[in-house]
Amino acid sequence: MIMRQETLSDIVQEQTQRALWEVKNVIDCIPDICWEKLYCEVPLWKHIYHMLHSLDMWFINPSDLNFIEPNIHEKDLNNLDAISMKQLTRNEINDYCVQTAEKISSYTKHLQDIELLQKPENCEYTKFTLILAQYRHLHTHMGMLMGFIIAYTNMWPRVVGLENPIPSGDFYKFFNPAK
Repeated sequence: MIMRQETLSDIVQEQTQRALWEVKNVIDCIPDICWEKLYCEVPLWKHIYHMLHSLDMWFINPSDLNFIEPNIHEKDLNNLDAISMKQLTRNEINDYCVQTAEKISSYTKHLQDIELLQKPENCEYTKFTLILAQYRHLHTHMGMLMGFIIAYTNMWPRVVGLENPIPSGDFYKFFNPAK
């Protein structure tokens, strides 16, 4: 597989697609029995929602006056320090994951190098700063989620790394060292 690397925006787009594929795969690897399990007094699904909501809000422009919360959102649902009465189902999380991935994919597809050092409207950070900050935040939470999964299943969710093609169709969701 040849990766486009002619521009910084090509690299951002490629690495974002890889990260978003891994997010979906890690979510799919979570056993149903763990969905409500508490980690640091927070159900696992809320860790996922926090991660997705951050991507949705902060990847493009956290100061966007036209940002629309997802229909599943309620006050503090994304806050890991707040107790929520609402519970989200796997289907709701999966739908939100797809919506967020589509939004971010569309954004990175049209992003140009010259824009990376520009600040979005009403925002104090450059577009590149927001993207890198979300990669950092995302992978902090992905590491936690993978740790939860590995501790329960003793299996490592598949990641694509830098050189492997992004799987499609039927594939084994966990790393298989024999293949």
